[in-house]
Amino acid sequence: MRRFIQELDRRVLVFDGAMGTSIQGQPLDVDRDFLGCENCSEILVQSRPELIQSIHESFLAAGADAVQTNTFGANPLVLADFDLAEKTYELNRQAVQLAQAACARFATAEQPRYVIGSIGPGTKLVTLGQTTWDQMLASYRQQVRGLVDGGVDVLLIETAQDLLQVKCAINAALDGLAAAGKTSAQIPIMVQVTIETTGTMLLGTEISAVARALGGYPILSLGLNCATG
Repeated sequence: MRRFIQELDRRVLVFDGAMGTSIQGQPLDVDRDFLGCENCSEILVQSRPELIQSIHESFLAAGADAVQTNTFGANPLVLADFDLAEKTYELNRQAVQLAQAACARFATAEQPRYVIGSIGPGTKLVTLGQTTWDQMLASYRQQVRGLVDGGVDVLLIETAQDLLQVKCAINAALDGLAAAGKTSAQIPIMVQVTIETTGTMLLGTEISAVARALGGYPILSLGLNCATG
């Protein structure tokens, strides 16, 4: 299979749609499916793996080239709210394997399919004093380790709200890759930030400042999504 960067050089690659809203559209039970952890979508990787794989497959069947793992909040700082922090590594690794199984069903020589490791912004920010840099770095490192060991093709730091959080996540990604004997040339790092209706990130950073601040990092891309009022 061609590596992601090689394929990206060859043609435009289409990513999947939103995992979160796809899950919310399912008739799920808090106790049976979420194991009592209401709104913790990541636990479905273990409790309802067939559902998560089927969502991946629905996007691939529609023509997507890449699917994002169900790991948006799968780091200890978020999972601790559900007493699931110790499951961080396994949830990330298993999420990759589910996405890989879906991709294997649809991949062809002409159209390879790729697994994108989703790394969300979390629920606590260093800039707001809700956590520390070291705690956030350690949290993201655990998530990255599970994603990389699972065999992810790309790491995506997505819908980021704060520049300091982005820098922390990138550093954790680089640390995790190095620990696994990998580089960002082998497993690329992509970054996506959220621009609010004010025209800046949540804490006031303009996109031009983000681009300058991240210019020295070995990231494959910098994208943005716009919040709606």
